[in-house]
Amino acid sequence: MDQKHKFHYPLRVRYVETDAQARVFFGNYLTYFDVALIEYMRAIGYSHKEMIDLGMDMFYVEVDCQYKGAARFDDLLHVYARVSHIGNTSFTFEFAIYKQAGDELIATGRIIAVAADPKTEKTIRVPDELRKAVVQFEGDPSIEHSRE
Repeated sequence: MDQKHKFHYPLRVRYVETDAQARVFFGNYLTYFDVALIEYMRAIGYSHKEMIDLGMDMFYVEVDCQYKGAARFDDLLHVYARVSHIGNTSFTFEFAIYKQAGDELIATGRIIAVAADPKTEKTIRVPDELRKAVVQFEGDPSIEHSRE
């Protein structure tokens, strides 16, 4: 189990997500990260609709994944997510995926997103309300903030 992430989302591997080697196809781990990110945002009070209503959307600008093990059909995975950095216009999410049985680490990664105006799609400052919600949820005021 991952100690630095307070949030996780359970996913069961579907057959369609596996490849000819009977493992989860590598690209699906990015989908798992995306699902956990969206659920994390919902958990802190920022569903996609709520973000749009507050005048913010987000676009992914960088992703990476490190593969540590293999998941297979019907495995129950726990996808851990956290915000590790909030800049002026961007924020970084970190992920860790564990197979529930035995807590085997399967993958780690990150997504960097930028805040954008939903109408113009131009980059905007990450709203203070979102910054506060992340710090309150994480319970850690030391989340790295910077001026980009």
